[in-house]
Amino acid sequence: MKVCTAIVIAALGVLAMGLNLAEAAPPRLPLAVSSPEWRPLSERQDQRLQARLEQALKQHAAWQPLLVQGKMSVGLVDLSNPKAPRFAQVNGNTMMYGASLPKLMVLLAAFQGFEDGTLKETPEVHRDLIEMIRRSDNPAASRMIGRIGLKKIEALASDRRYQFYNPKTGGGIWLGGTYSHGGEVNPEPITGLSHTATAYQLCRFYYLLAYGRLISPERSRQMLKILAFPDLPGKFVSVLETSVPPNYLYRKSGEVRGFHADSILVWGEAAWQRYILVSMIDDGGGEKILKDLVPVAEAVLRPSRPRRSGESPKKTSR
Repeated sequence: MKVCTAIVIAALGVLAMGLNLAEAAPPRLPLAVSSPEWRPLSERQDQRLQARLEQALKQHAAWQPLLVQGKMSVGLVDLSNPKAPRFAQVNGNTMMYGASLPKLMVLLAAFQGFEDGTLKETPEVHRDLIEMIRRSDNPAASRMIGRIGLKKIEALASDRRYQFYNPKTGGGIWLGGTYSHGGEVNPEPITGLSHTATAYQLCRFYYLLAYGRLISPERSRQMLKILAFPDLPGKFVSVLETSVPPNYLYRKSGEVRGFHADSILVWGEAAWQRYILVSMIDDGGGEKILKDLVPVAEAVLRPSRPRRSGESPKKTSR
């Protein structure tokens, strides 16, 4: 009888441990929230997060000229509580050269084509999408643009379903050309550049994707799968790869002639390490700034350790 009781107790202990582990595990992406709980990113701006982000950026004197001149933009979305995400931005609506970041619109247009039946899902197409996103391969991107059509991609970015580009509200993500020499070019009306983006709209892209609201939850999941396992080193990934597995880093970066940019959805084990971070920097030192920005953003998001009774605040050197 005692043996049976011990077995039952042990089994219950294992079950309880399993339940605790299940509760501790990050929720799966894409996230599911009820319609009453859903809010667009524009309604998730948080004053406290905004103040903390601005204060953290001010600690880096070398960044201030770039921020003042509109040569550095930052967007940060806290997803630690899926039912109450928080958003902050600095120069988030500033149109900047986008380099490879607008390839996200090609990804969306491809899956919209799969859904509509206007683009056939083939192994070749999927290989090009992976090469375009994970390795930022320009020939693969140009092939995808050729299959879909530049005008169709532009129209989708402006479509009322997504509204990633709207000149009346300052622009957004614009793909106005292929990524090959001599290809078709249609410059963005405000900046005159062929590839542009804003940190806000890039944050929106990952935000909608995280909640399964790009096309459908299943299509969003498929796009997330392609964005995972980033193959290009450097920038955000060089810092995050030591703490977050590559299958939980959903990323698209960009770089050309002194312009550096990165955008990522991080889905870490700790709740505070589930966030979206976007930054574009028009400066030769942008690579290092992007690396340094990750711990700054995570310090903004990480909960402060409660002070013990009788403990004095830590003094900082001046």
